[in-house]
Amino acid sequence: MQVVNDNGCSWINDLNPRRNINSLLSNEECNWLIIGAGYTGLSAARKLGQLHPNQKIILVDAQLAGEGASGRNSGYLVDTTLNDGFTSNKELENYKKKTDIYSLGIDTVKKFIKEHQVDCDWNESGKYFASSKIEDKKILDNFSNTLSKLGFEHSILGNEELSEQLGTNFYNIGLYTKGGILLHPGKLVRAMVDALPSNVFLYENSCLLNWSKNKDLILCNFKNGIIKTKKIIFAINGFMKSLGIKSNYNFPITLTASMTRRLSDEEFKSIGEPKEWGVLPVRPMGATIRMTKDRRILIRNTAEVLSPFGMSNSILQKRSLNQKIGIKKRFPQLPNDIINTSWSGIVSRTRNSSQIFEKIDSNIFAAGCYNGSGIGVGTLFGEQIALKAINENTNEIKTIEARNKPTWLPPQPFLNFGIKTRLIYERLKAKTEI
Repeated sequence: MQVVNDNGCSWINDLNPRRNINSLLSNEECNWLIIGAGYTGLSAARKLGQLHPNQKIILVDAQLAGEGASGRNSGYLVDTTLNDGFTSNKELENYKKKTDIYSLGIDTVKKFIKEHQVDCDWNESGKYFASSKIEDKKILDNFSNTLSKLGFEHSILGNEELSEQLGTNFYNIGLYTKGGILLHPGKLVRAMVDALPSNVFLYENSCLLNWSKNKDLILCNFKNGIIKTKKIIFAINGFMKSLGIKSNYNFPITLTASMTRRLSDEEFKSIGEPKEWGVLPVRPMGATIRMTKDRRILIRNTAEVLSPFGMSNSILQKRSLNQKIGIKKRFPQLPNDIINTSWSGIVSRTRNSSQIFEKIDSNIFAAGCYNGSGIGVGTLFGEQIALKAINENTNEIKTIEARNKPTWLPPQPFLNFGIKTRLIYERLKAKTEI
């Protein structure tokens, strides 16, 4: 099935359209095939291209490279998380394993940016976890205790401090962490496309229909061609299940977001002219909000079980209305027509909020399921799954493999029923936080 994305993502529309886009139109053979050209696939292809400059590497995406989830997220490069889908970490040792991976992810992105002189609006501004419900202080106090034990610099803030820093008096309790980074995800992933080595052949708008293994070769069938490869890396994140990759361990969730136009000088002054900031919700189904460097406001406040292959424009517009309500709750002085664009995107989840990183067969590898932290972790996992595929065993791989592994999911229709029920429950708990 073809992936069909809307064209409303502000991050992507900020960029100049790419030219010389090639689709697969013939049969090919290669040493390496990578399916999925997001942060993970691009990083894997870049690493393999650097290590094996004389080998043929093919990178294929069902849409335009970097314009799936990688270019459509909220632009948070996280060092800590309070919510990872449906669960919070309760065990200190397991939470440390998770934050160790986040730290490696940040280092990997930093290294790429420095090496390739990338301008992606990098801002080490930190981030906020905030709620309008004062009773959520208990959640944040528990989180603060965990952060203190692990040495993360942070502070608990009340309504007055939050109002001054964010330009809205909506939030009554919050926790600020210093280590988070805000960036422009479209600019970052575009830089990764531009940095591909010359021995990496990129084919876009080429959807993988099915694949099979025949002795030591893997055959991949596309609409207009077949690719035979010696080794394959699946970096398809939210589409893993659709291609039978670890299908009992992951599931896709559809998110929608909106972004305002640039605030006028008068509008910006009316909210206190705050510096760039990012707020993550205390409750899993609350709203993610950003004030961008160029005075736009981003909101993401929906998560649903829908087909990952596309969202109709009529459904998207309904979700956009919900996001206008969320913005008006926080900034009632802004006009009703403030939203400029709305878009959808796919994230991949596992039951216990862990990631997939493994050798599935002697020449088949997969990495994905970042549970909303794909910028750093996806970039890290892409480079390291490439190294794992050539039998390297780095310290980064050891850290990744020390994590708790994803747990088994129940079969359909029980899985979708359970996910939908949980989403409804979390949505009701967070109904004041949209």
